[in-house]
Amino acid sequence: MSMLLKNGQRLVFSDSGASWAPFETLLIKDGLIEAIDVAEISGTPTKELNGAYVLPGLIDLSVALPEPGNSIKGSIASETKAAAAGGVTTLCCTPETRPVNDSQAVSKLIRELSAQTDYCRVLPIGALTQGLKGEQLATYSSLKKAQCVALSNAYNPLKNLAVTKRCFEYAKTHEMSVFVNPVEPSLQQGVMHEGEVSTTVGLQGITSLAETIAVAQLIQLAKATGVHLHLSQLSAAESVSQLEQAKAAGVNITADVAIQNLLYTDECIEDFNSVYYCLPPLREERDRLALVDGVNRGVIDAITSAHRPHEAAAKQAPFAETEAGMSNIEFLLPFAMRLEDSGEISLPRFIEAMTRGSSKVLRRNCPKIEVGAVADLCVFSPEGERQLSADKIISHGKNTPLIGKSLKGQVLTTILDGRISFELD
Repeated sequence: MSMLLKNGQRLVFSDSGASWAPFETLLIKDGLIEAIDVAEISGTPTKELNGAYVLPGLIDLSVALPEPGNSIKGSIASETKAAAAGGVTTLCCTPETRPVNDSQAVSKLIRELSAQTDYCRVLPIGALTQGLKGEQLATYSSLKKAQCVALSNAYNPLKNLAVTKRCFEYAKTHEMSVFVNPVEPSLQQGVMHEGEVSTTVGLQGITSLAETIAVAQLIQLAKATGVHLHLSQLSAAESVSQLEQAKAAGVNITADVAIQNLLYTDECIEDFNSVYYCLPPLREERDRLALVDGVNRGVIDAITSAHRPHEAAAKQAPFAETEAGMSNIEFLLPFAMRLEDSGEISLPRFIEAMTRGSSKVLRRNCPKIEVGAVADLCVFSPEGERQLSADKIISHGKNTPLIGKSLKGQVLTTILDGRISFELD
């Protein structure tokens, strides 16, 4: 299959960051970028971009796919289609399926179901412990054979530090990365950040210490075992400082941040809107600004959607009884435009964090828009605004604060292995 993109701007990476470079033509053939700025080829299907951006397909490190077992929240088909609509060509799915992804059989099923729809590339993350119960280690050799890219227990606590140490040692033996959501469970008892707002609204708060104490312990264990530790979804300013110090000390460590923690704070919960109930919780403005700074300086390696779709009922109970998480994956680039327009994170830096940064975490080659590269691309127009309605959301989960809001920018086309996986109607 061949395709010619005309008159766009491609994202180019350099040692100093990322920037836009205009091109007249970009030829895609047999799944690869065949040529850039060559004469038009007669008979090749052509897309006129009118100056739109062409960027590497986004790589999302944390997506909760509801299948198998949670069909009320959606399916692999619905959520990977939503991912493609968001410009994502590769995603890592968390192990919290039913049954838990702690075996070759479940990993194989996930890969087969995603291949049937083929909207984007799905990389399973295997369970760190059997059934995510935090006690007996899963069989890492089997999970590695099943092509799991990492191991995680998500927000399910490990029994104690001795179990954590064994997990790290075993993972290191198999050269597998460990993705950890840093939480000290004895301090993780609330439903929002502990601070002035939680006191005002009367909801039980989660202290930042629940995260920062866990980060300190995990860094020490990573240093002792040599495992590649990836801290998933940091939320506290002090965590960023600890991460920076660990990197400077040579610890094999990376980290990401959820998009909602770059945009929102605990003040959003003042009217008890359960769409803002997330784990980790939305924290104070000082924490948000520290996360933004961490992304800009490269201390935080990657940004993730932390996509968790829910059925309507899951968010309609009283705040403290609802389920945590947002449906974000379709809106990553409009979110990025908000950060650019506020002057906090430039669009090229945001994309770099979701491509170059994510690839670093996964220990894979960085996607590039150059001759010979795999044609995993997203065509994005930063112009124009639209108002979002629930019926326009592809994801089964409508649990987003964006409904009724104006969004800037639109994914026009997503290309996976040289073929179109999403195209705006």
